[in-house]
Amino acid sequence: MKTNIRVGSGYDVHQLKKGYDLWIGGIKIEHHKGAVGHSDADVLLHVICDALLGAANLRDIGYHFPDNDPEFKDIDSKILLKNVMELLTERNYKVGNVDTTLCLQAPKISAYIPQMQDCISQILEVGTDLISIKATTTEKLGFVGKEEGIAAYATVLIYQE
Repeated sequence: MKTNIRVGSGYDVHQLKKGYDLWIGGIKIEHHKGAVGHSDADVLLHVICDALLGAANLRDIGYHFPDNDPEFKDIDSKILLKNVMELLTERNYKVGNVDTTLCLQAPKISAYIPQMQDCISQILEVGTDLISIKATTTEKLGFVGKEEGIAAYATVLIYQE
């Protein structure tokens, strides 16, 4: 039987400001700044959504969940990722693996990675061994290094059997 394998990538950025919560990978992280966005601004879940949608040729997160639609104001990004998975499931796609990189100067998130992997794997219905989350700083360079923003990249593999 022929297998249809597809790869998608995603990139997202959110501004960091005092007075906002910091959600990364479905986990709330205590920090003096949080991400600004129409939803909960979870940069990691957003790039995974974009990568999955791209792999399935279903456009992007902004197309499906526009930031001018009040329905998505302050929405939990786990709901967005669940909706993306429903779109993929309707087309008989399964997730092969997810590889992500977070770019942030602070806070250090290493201790949170297992919780993030668990959260994401439950939504995608795959094992945690298929969810890679890496983090890096920008050595105090640029908007990430100055703690003005957070960025993330994702690459995913999906397939149909």
